[in-house]
Amino acid sequence: MPTSRSEHQLLIVFADITRFQHHARNLDDMALADLLDAYYRFTEDLALRASGQIIKFMGDEFLAIWMDNQIPTGLAALHVIKREVDAWWATHEWDSRLIIKAHIGAAVVGTFGNESRFDAIGNNVNITATLPAHTITLSAEAYAALDAAAQPHWIAQASGAFYTPRADAEPA
Repeated sequence: MPTSRSEHQLLIVFADITRFQHHARNLDDMALADLLDAYYRFTEDLALRASGQIIKFMGDEFLAIWMDNQIPTGLAALHVIKREVDAWWATHEWDSRLIIKAHIGAAVVGTFGNESRFDAIGNNVNITATLPAHTITLSAEAYAALDAAAQPHWIAQASGAFYTPRADAEPA
């Protein structure tokens, strides 16, 4: 089966919901499935409005990418996505928050498997997945790609290995 794959520079984002399992225990499976379907639709719309694409959902976690020239748009949208997702969960009376891990690097994108599912594969995807995070974490590569005016809104952690938002300011 022929596949269409190519390497691109990507903003790679893993996002996960805090306290999901705690709240999910209180729902029957159908109600949980309906809630996640609504969440998937909501977050897909957020990513698309910011010129990104959610590649896959894994329960309450998702993997999203912004390709090539869309990377600055994606970086600028991370705080908006977090704020809107946090508000969405609050409307459902969940005290859950979105945790975001973001990294920039090359990866292969294209179709994989018997069902030709679109995905991103590569070491930079794995690097993103292993970033520590409590709110939003940017790798050093993602931080370096920020607009110069936004960089002061981030604090270096682990001697500059990654960056987290300053508590007193939201990046522009």
